[in-house]
Amino acid sequence: MSTLLLNLDFGEPPPKKTLEGNAKHRRFVKKRRLLERRGFLNKKNQPLSKAPKLHSEPPKKGEAPRADGTCKVPPLPKKKATASSSGSEQSLDKKTAVPWLTPAPSQKDGSSVAKVDLLGEFQSALPKIKSHSTRPQKNAPQNSTQAHSENTCSGASQTVPKKMVAIDCEMVGTGPKGHVSSLARCSIVNYNGDVLYDEYILPPCHIVDYRTRWSGIRKQHMVNATPFKIARSQILKILAGKVVVGHAVHNDFKALQYCHPKALTRDTSHIPLLNQKADCPENATVSLKRLTKKLLNRDIQVGKSGHSSVEDAQATMELYKLVEVDWEQCLAQNPPKD
Repeated sequence: MSTLLLNLDFGEPPPKKTLEGNAKHRRFVKKRRLLERRGFLNKKNQPLSKAPKLHSEPPKKGEAPRADGTCKVPPLPKKKATASSSGSEQSLDKKTAVPWLTPAPSQKDGSSVAKVDLLGEFQSALPKIKSHSTRPQKNAPQNSTQAHSENTCSGASQTVPKKMVAIDCEMVGTGPKGHVSSLARCSIVNYNGDVLYDEYILPPCHIVDYRTRWSGIRKQHMVNATPFKIARSQILKILAGKVVVGHAVHNDFKALQYCHPKALTRDTSHIPLLNQKADCPENATVSLKRLTKKLLNRDIQVGKSGHSSVEDAQATMELYKLVEVDWEQCLAQNPPKD
């Protein structure tokens, strides 16, 4: 029979690192350490005596993580990293170790204190970004140029009226011997010369003199004429709140039995600027026909058929436009008193 030789060493085996507790507890400890190394478990729950030490240098490429968890600094939670810049978020997502951000290990409070110090140094190392507020201050003064333009526009809107009409009336003679002038036709045009109102009006008194040579009114015009009271109410609705332009317009208002505010009245027969343009004395009352001929180079009130109130109203508005800007500036400086 062959001889079987056994080499048995009865010496003491090398000491192994044992874990305290039973098998269930040891498995729990191993899983917990594995989760801690991978960054899924917070290390502050680990006892102080067994807390892994943080190293100032990151592990080399290809180096396996150590069992004591000292291979690299665990990444910061994503909730705290939201306050940092986009570059720091990319570095944290890749879980790369930053040696100059790794603090020295603390001997008093363990890994939890080291983690707090790491976050503080990381945030202090980030560049400070100054936030520029886009909301304007409540008491900030406005731009001087903008304020000046607004004031200029508001002043222009006040000096140049927006609603403006020109009026002209034709009268017939009533009363004793026809000496009383009564309204028989009224025409109103807008700023552009478009006709807004043109009606024959039946006076409340008997007509003694039609004054056809000047008024152009004849007996047949009164057949379907509008009664005075109705026409007056229609006309006053148009004139209400508007600047009224007329030549010797006080005669038209007298025939309407109406008084328009002086601040809203422009009488072309009393404008020194028009007289200067027409080479006439400033204080003289020049007829509408003469002013239209000299300044507009147009003939009106020609022939024996009488005047046309529409034509006269349009000519009055055109004369006003010639001196509108200068005249309104003068009135703004010296407003008329009622």
